[in-house]
Amino acid sequence: MNTTIKQRLAQINNGGTPYGYRKTTYGVFPCDWIEVQFGEIAFLSKRQYSRSETDDNPICIELEHLGEGYRNGNSYGQEQSSNKNSFEIGDVLFGKLRPYLKKYYLAKENGVCSTEIWVIKSRNVNNLFLYFIIGSDRFITVADESAFGTKMPRAEWKTVIKCRFPIPANQSEQARIAEILMKWDEAIELYEQLIEKYKQRKAIFLQKMFPAKGKDVPEWRFKGFTTPWEQRKVAELFKVTRGYVLATSFTSETQTDEKPYPVYSSQTKDNGLMGYYKDYLYENAITWTTDGANAGTVVFRAGKFYCTNVCGVLLANKAEPNQMIAEALNNVAKGYVSYVGNPKLMNNVMAEIEISLPVDEKERKRISALFNRIDNLITLHQRKLDTLKKQRKALQQYLLTGIVRVV
Repeated sequence: MNTTIKQRLAQINNGGTPYGYRKTTYGVFPCDWIEVQFGEIAFLSKRQYSRSETDDNPICIELEHLGEGYRNGNSYGQEQSSNKNSFEIGDVLFGKLRPYLKKYYLAKENGVCSTEIWVIKSRNVNNLFLYFIIGSDRFITVADESAFGTKMPRAEWKTVIKCRFPIPANQSEQARIAEILMKWDEAIELYEQLIEKYKQRKAIFLQKMFPAKGKDVPEWRFKGFTTPWEQRKVAELFKVTRGYVLATSFTSETQTDEKPYPVYSSQTKDNGLMGYYKDYLYENAITWTTDGANAGTVVFRAGKFYCTNVCGVLLANKAEPNQMIAEALNNVAKGYVSYVGNPKLMNNVMAEIEISLPVDEKERKRISALFNRIDNLITLHQRKLDTLKKQRKALQQYLLTGIVRVV
C-alpha cells in the first residue's frame, strides 16, 4: 500500500474526507462515482427450468452445495423437476435462506438451481463488477437484515433492491476493478486445488501404506522392510494421560518471548491451536480430543506444548510417539467414540484400542517422515491461502469504495 493510499485511509478512519471524495451516510467515496440502488444495476431472473431447453443432465445446484465443487463441474441435486430456476453463464447465484446468505457464486455454465437461490442478472453495470458487489460485506449484511420468517428466514428481494451502493460511473473502471479481484480469486482457487491435491495424495498413502483389515503387511512399503506388522494396544506402548484446564485469558494469540509454547484444545481449526502460553506440559507426544464434536481426532505434536483438559495425551513408554502412530490411531479412533449424549473418547477406552504398526522402529520413522512432509506442505499452502484471503477481503473493500483507484 503506497503512502497516498495510507494517508487517504487514515484520514477517512479519523472522520475526515480526502480531497476528491465525498461523505455519505454509509461511507466515503470518490466524487466522480455515482450512487445507485441495487435494483438499478441488477434484477432477479425467475426463468423456470425447461427440460426442452437444457441438456438431459444439466448442472443442478442446491443451497448446501452453492459454490462448493461447482468449479470442478460437479453436478448436485440430480432430481430434475419443474420447481427449479434456470441460470446462464455470467449470472450470480445467491442463497436467500439465512444459513446460506454468505454463499454466492458466478455461473460458469448454464444450469438449474434450487428456488431458494436467487439468480441475479446485471443491468447497466459490468457483469463481473456486479458479482463482487454481491460478495461485499454491505450487500450480505443488508440481505441478512432483510430476512424474515421464524423457522427458515429468507432474505427479502424488495428490501435488498433499495440498498444503495457507490459505483464508478465509468464501466471501464468497473471492469478493471473486477479484473483485479478476479485474479486474486483465481490465485485463491489454485491454492485450494493444490491443498486438495495434497490431501488426496495423503489419503491414498494412508490407504496403501497401512495394512488392510485382516492383513499383517501394507500394500505399499519402503524397500528393505519385509517383517510383518504387529497388533498392539495403546496402553502397551504409551503412558496415557491428559491435559489441564487453562483459561483463554491466560494465553496470547501470537507467539512471544514471554509466551512461546503452543496451546492445543479440542478444536480442529488451525490444527487445534488455541494460543500460546508461558509454560509447557509435554514434548513430542500424541494428543486426541476427548470430548465434543471432534472427539477421536488424533494428532502428533512435535516439540514442547501445552494442551487443555479436553485433550488426551500419549507419552513415550515402550514406543516413541510419532506421526506414523498418530495417523494409525486417527484411522480407527472415531470408531471408539461414544455418541451417547456429548461425544466422548475417554482415556480408558483409548488405552484399549489396538493398532497395527511395524516392528522395526526405522520403518516407523520412514513412514512418519513421509506424512510429516505432506502435512508440512498442506500447512504451508494453507497459511499462504489464508493470507491471500485476508488480502483479497481488504482489497475488495478498498476497491469497491474507491479508496484504491485503478484509473
